[in-house]
Amino acid sequence: MKNAIDRLDARGASALSDEELLAVLVAEGLNDEEALSVAQTIMAECNSRLTNIAECGFSRLRMMAGLGKLRAARLLAATEFGRRVAQAEGAHRDTISSDHDVARVMRPIIGALPHEECWVLYLNNSGKILERQRISQGGVQATVVDCRLILRRALELLAVQIVLVHNHPSGTIEPSRQDIDLTERVAQAAKLLDISLLDHVIIARDAHYSFRGHNLVLPL
Repeated sequence: MKNAIDRLDARGASALSDEELLAVLVAEGLNDEEALSVAQTIMAECNSRLTNIAECGFSRLRMMAGLGKLRAARLLAATEFGRRVAQAEGAHRDTISSDHDVARVMRPIIGALPHEECWVLYLNNSGKILERQRISQGGVQATVVDCRLILRRALELLAVQIVLVHNHPSGTIEPSRQDIDLTERVAQAAKLLDISLLDHVIIARDAHYSFRGHNLVLPL
């Protein structure tokens, strides 16, 4: 992969294609043509999406194009490294002013999970995040949320605003009836304690849905 590495040195990693990046990671013990062929096979198996590599799992990945344990481990380590970098960057955006801020902060954490998780962002009056807390996790279809746990923690933190966030592993961002019911319950309960539910944001891999943006059941 001399040409790809020389270009990386001269112009940075962003100058490489997805296949070239993969080829660099799997190149040890292979000539340039073999490494690129392996990378192309992996991309084909993953529907040309780098984000799908992490979802393959170690056992399946090591069998692709004869990768083996070491190369498969390197690829999974690289994808996890990227996820943690994105998560750390999101943590620096610690003030929430829109649903896009919520998506940037939370997608690195829950956007690619194979199961549902529900989180709460606890905010002060200026929208600064006091805490991000996972309050439940479930199967692919649903998760169970206890409103009392959400509001108890809000009182402990002296939070005056909260945002609900959960993911849809299916990729669809449309809210279910259960999502709408949950939003109504939390909004009404929070209102009794003078806490505002600012939004409920559903995160998918490439998109998100804002209840506030669709004027859905968020009493002030």
